[in-house]
Amino acid sequence: MSADDLTYTLTAEADAPIAAVWAAWTEDEPYEAWSYSKAGSVSMDPTPNGRYTATVVTPDGQEFPITGRYIEVVEHELLLMGMDTPGGGEEVMRLDLVGLGEDRTRLTISQTCATKEEYDMAKEGSQMLLDSCLAYLAKA
Repeated sequence: MSADDLTYTLTAEADAPIAAVWAAWTEDEPYEAWSYSKAGSVSMDPTPNGRYTATVVTPDGQEFPITGRYIEVVEHELLLMGMDTPGGGEEVMRLDLVGLGEDRTRLTISQTCATKEEYDMAKEGSQMLLDSCLAYLAKA
């Protein structure tokens, strides 16, 4: 498989202003509210080389620590994030935001994975996050 075969892109539109979407992805309390994170486990420093941590709780109660760094940050436009992987590697995920006017925002998540298994897991996880974020923003 080529890298193109292992790259996914997910796009959605939120009925929320770009500042609210940005806050949902970069501030501890809003992120914790929608990201399946354990209460008190989220810490975010959305600056280049800033770190983030969270503990994700699955529906069956399993807990998974997530750690990583912000590679590139352009306020209200781009988050390029590296997620730490077992063995000392890093998976890179990109979030692009575009203001559509009238308090609507387009979110695009993309990632290139190393294997088909990683691709399937990452794409499913990103879709869950995107759906949960949209639901949170709709209630906010």
